[in-house]
Amino acid sequence: MKNFEQSDLLNRLPDQFFASLVAKVKNLVEKGYDVINLGQGNPDLPTPEAIVKELQDAAENPSNHKYSPFRGYSFLKQAAADFYKREYQVDLDPETEVAVLFGAKTGLVELSQCLLNRGDLALLPDPGYPDYMSGIALADAETFSMPLLKENAFLPDYQTIDAETWEQAKLLFLNYPNNPTSAIASKRFFDETVAYADKYHVCVVHDFAYGALGFDGEKPQSFLQSEGAKDVGVEIYTLSKTYNMAGWRVAFAVGNRSVIEQINLLQDHMYVSLFGGIQHAAAKALTGDQTAVSELVKNYQKRRDRFINRLRETGWEVDMPKGTFFTWLPVPVGFNSEEFADLLLEKAHVAVAPGNGFGESGEGYIRVGLLDREERLEEAADRIAKLNLFN
Repeated sequence: MKNFEQSDLLNRLPDQFFASLVAKVKNLVEKGYDVINLGQGNPDLPTPEAIVKELQDAAENPSNHKYSPFRGYSFLKQAAADFYKREYQVDLDPETEVAVLFGAKTGLVELSQCLLNRGDLALLPDPGYPDYMSGIALADAETFSMPLLKENAFLPDYQTIDAETWEQAKLLFLNYPNNPTSAIASKRFFDETVAYADKYHVCVVHDFAYGALGFDGEKPQSFLQSEGAKDVGVEIYTLSKTYNMAGWRVAFAVGNRSVIEQINLLQDHMYVSLFGGIQHAAAKALTGDQTAVSELVKNYQKRRDRFINRLRETGWEVDMPKGTFFTWLPVPVGFNSEEFADLLLEKAHVAVAPGNGFGESGEGYIRVGLLDREERLEEAADRIAKLNLFN
C-alpha cells in the first residue's frame, strides 16, 4: 500500500495534549485498577430531560430530515440573543451578531483561520486551553504568551506587553471563568481589555465555556457586558457545560458583526449547519426552565467544598476555586507537574492533568476536574492523603 505524505498544514499541528494521559489511564484500567479519572473536562452528568425530549420530538419531524439552512435556523439564533438579553442584559441582532457553531472548539479553531495570515501574531493566555494553538498553527501564525500568575489573580498583565507587540497583534484569546486555573474576571478587567483592543486594533476572542459556573453566589461576567466590547471582539458560548450537552456539539459565537460574517463565510464552505433536531433542542435549553442549571452549579459547589476541604485536612494548602468545574492545585516541593501527576496515577490511581500541558506558566500545578460523585472525589482526596506528602 502506498504511503502519501501529509501536508505541511498537518505537520504544523501540535500534539493532542490529552492523548498520552488517556493512554496511561487506559493501560491501568485494563490491568484491573480502579482509576478515579479527574484529568479531563468531560461533564459526567446527563443532559436535562426536557432537552432530550425536545430532540426526540424534533427527530420525528420530517422537516428536520433535510439539510438545515447553511447558517443555522433563525429560531436558534433568536434563542441565543434572548439568552444573552436575559442573562447578561446584552442586546444582539440574531442575524448579524450570532453564528451557530459545531461546538466551541470548532469556533475557536476557525477564528484563527478567519482573522490570521501567515506570520500574524496572536496573544495567548499561559496556561490556556491547548486547542487555541491548533487554530493558530493551521493559520501558520505566531504566538505571544501572556503569563497567568497567582500574584495577579491569574489575569494577564497588559502593562507588561510592550507597545511593539501590541502593534503586531491581531488576535487576543481570553477565557474566564478560566480553564485551567478556575479564576474569574471582573468587569473592570474586561473594560481594560476593551481599551487595549480598541487602541491597538486587536480582535478579542473570549471563550465563555464556563460562563454559568460561578460559585458562592457570584455570577461570572460576560465580556460583552463591557461597553464597546462588540466593537472589538466576540464571545463564544457552548451548551456543553451549562446544560451537560458536550456530546451534542452545539455552541454559538456572538459579537462583532464583521467577525460573525467571517465565521459564517468559512462555515458556508465547510458545513450545512447542525441537524435541525439538535438546533430545536438547543433553543429549548437556552429559553426553557433554567432550574437544572441552578442545580448543576449547586452540585459542583458541593463537590468543590467536599474535595477541597478534605485536601486541606491532609495539610495541602490549596485555594477554593471561584468558577468552572476544575481545581488548580500547587504541586508539593520536590516534584514538577508531570512527575506529580504520574505519581498520583501510579500510586493513588487518581488521574489528573499536569499543569505544564497548558503552557510554561502551568508548571508547578495540576488540574483536577470535579467530574465524579462527591464520594468518589473524597475517596480521591483520601488516596492522595495516604501518600503522606503534606505532613
